Amino acid sequence: MMPELNLDGLVGPSHNYAGLSLGNLAAERNAGAVSAPRSAALQGLSKMRLLVSLGVPQGLLPPHRRPNTRFLRSLGYEGEDARVLADCAAEDPQLLAAAFSASSMWTANAATVSPAADTADGRTHFTVSNLVTMPHRSQEWPETMAQLKLAFADERHFAVHWPVPPGFGDEGAANHMRFCAGHEGEGVEAFVYGRNRGGAFPARQHVRASQAVARSHGVKQALFLEQADAAIQAGAFHNDVVAVSNEQVLFAHEQAFQDRDSAIAALQARVPGFMLVEAPAADVPLADAIASYVFNAALVSVGKGETALILPKEAEETASVWRWLQRVKQDAANPINHLHVMDLRESMRNGGGPACLRLRVPLSAEALAAVDPRFLLDEARLDRLERLVEQWWPQAIAPADLALPDLWRQCHAAHQALLTELGIAPAELGL
Repeated sequence: MMPELNLDGLVGPSHNYAGLSLGNLAAERNAGAVSAPRSAALQGLSKMRLLVSLGVPQGLLPPHRRPNTRFLRSLGYEGEDARVLADCAAEDPQLLAAAFSASSMWTANAATVSPAADTADGRTHFTVSNLVTMPHRSQEWPETMAQLKLAFADERHFAVHWPVPPGFGDEGAANHMRFCAGHEGEGVEAFVYGRNRGGAFPARQHVRASQAVARSHGVKQALFLEQADAAIQAGAFHNDVVAVSNEQVLFAHEQAFQDRDSAIAALQARVPGFMLVEAPAADVPLADAIASYVFNAALVSVGKGETALILPKEAEETASVWRWLQRVKQDAANPINHLHVMDLRESMRNGGGPACLRLRVPLSAEALAAVDPRFLLDEARLDRLERLVEQWWPQAIAPADLALPDLWRQCHAAHQALLTELGIAPAELGL
């Protein structure tokens, strides 16, 4: 069986609750709360450790350097870093919060990935997401591009593409699913987009962005499915809040797609052995599905033809969701063999669950060996990273702390300590 590399984002030392993401109900609800960056990073590392223990190849994308003074200089602030940050703190605290954002931790938005088996040239293709819908995320793509270019530098196996032009919003793998008999076989790639239909919350994935990615990757079998506007307006700002796939399985809410019946029929027609595990709205209200992030679980193959679902603790604590999951588990035809519940409270309070935290990269053994090893994890490296986080990451950040020079210096020093541990020079990332 071909392995699937899971690239998780490590929660950065500037993790805070600024409520910058319109339509992300958890982020808006917790705006102004005190965050716990150290706990957040350790929770994420525990999730990575679980995947390693399950035999799933696990990697890491480092957090971006924050606060981002380059971003502020592009908006007219001048001088040394301290002057730039002090002026912004005095004039525009919300903009300073954007420069502090640790949202690159959600690597499902880093890029869209098409594995070699799906593409015309037989290479694994990445298109870095432009993330233009939200200002705090639109600053991410240059450093993400640098990281992916470094991690996947071998052009015999990989191609890393520039973002789609900013007129068309692209939010990456959070709106992309792949269906296949096994990771090594040719798959059907489902690109999920939204349309703005006059609601309070914007659709973030433009259909033309999805089409552009499919074309540039040379995807041989592509489907384009519309996300339900009802789901977007209920807080499912990305498709992966209401649907996730793995091999032949779609794990989804009944209200995930605008035309549910047509979407399921298209998948049944194109995906041999297609299996649907669907939560009826009558059993799991859409609001409960979104609040619990049950469909933002990480659905992974764990060997011997088995599948595991990595769930946030909120799914266990939501009565309707947990009752339904127990029925699913008892169903003899259920393709999901294991449920693993994780405490990811800090990420969840900012609006991202297990699937948000990982970018999936199915690779042959030969291609996996070509990945820069500085981005790969094992138990020993996880041990070292946990010690580093405990030493360098702030224990807590309150909103008023973003204006403090001591916090600016601590976040920059923590980021440098991490790059040193990973053996990555800042110049390699254009920093």
